[in-house]
Amino acid sequence: MSSLRLQADPLHSLAFGSIGAAYMGIGAAFDESARMVYISNLTDESLLFSWDGITDHFPVYAYSALLLTITQNNEDVSEGFSLPALRRLYVKQLGIPSAGSVYVTQFRGVNDA
Repeated sequence: MSSLRLQADPLHSLAFGSIGAAYMGIGAAFDESARMVYISNLTDESLLFSWDGITDHFPVYAYSALLLTITQNNEDVSEGFSLPALRRLYVKQLGIPSAGSVYVTQFRGVNDA
């Protein structure tokens, strides 16, 4: 019987000075599909986030975070609801931040045989 463990991928970040009026990618695309995504806005302004770099998808308030639990309780991420591999998150200003950074960590399931 195999078990599944949670594996964090490397942290992606973008400093406040690189966040402008147009969407900017936060690091590179993630290589694996996600079970959970943790987004931290540690800037001093609320920001808008997008999965495609065009469409406004959701805001995250200043000094707050959002945890997306996508398939945390499923053993097989190939079935049903999931965040696919090669996905990148984008951010732009709602207000103009003067300090801090945004951070994104993706978590995936790894089989232990």
